[in-house]
Amino acid sequence: MQGSLPPEAQEKLEELQNLQETAQNVSEQKQSSETALNEAQTALTTLEETDADSKMYREVGELLIETDYESAKDDLEEKVENLEVRVEQLTKQETRVQEKFESLQEELQQMLQGGAGGAGPMGPGGA
Repeated sequence: MQGSLPPEAQEKLEELQNLQETAQNVSEQKQSSETALNEAQTALTTLEETDADSKMYREVGELLIETDYESAKDDLEEKVENLEVRVEQLTKQETRVQEKFESLQEELQQMLQGGAGGAGPMGPGGA
C-alpha cells in the first residue's frame, strides 16, 4: 500500500516509523533507569538503617572491595541524584517524541485525506 502513496506521504510515514522506534528506545532506557533508581534508593535506605561501624563492601567488576560507611553513603547519594536527573531527561525526551509523533501523524492524515479523497490509504497512518 505504501507504493500508492504520494512521495511526501511516504516520507512522513517513514518518519513516523522512525519516531516510533525512537519512542520505544527512550521508553526502554527510562524503564531501565527507573529500575536502577529504585534499587539505589532501596540500597540507600537500607544503608541509613545500618550501623555505621558495620563492615561494608562495594562491588567493583567481579570483586567485592571493603569500604567505609561514609564513602558508601556518598556514592549511593550521588548515584540516586544522577539517576533522578537521567529519568527526568528521559521523561522530557519521551514527551517530545510523543508530541512530534502525534503532529506527524496528523499531518499525514491531512495529506492523505486531502490528496487521496479520503479513506483508501489511511491504513498505515492510522496505527
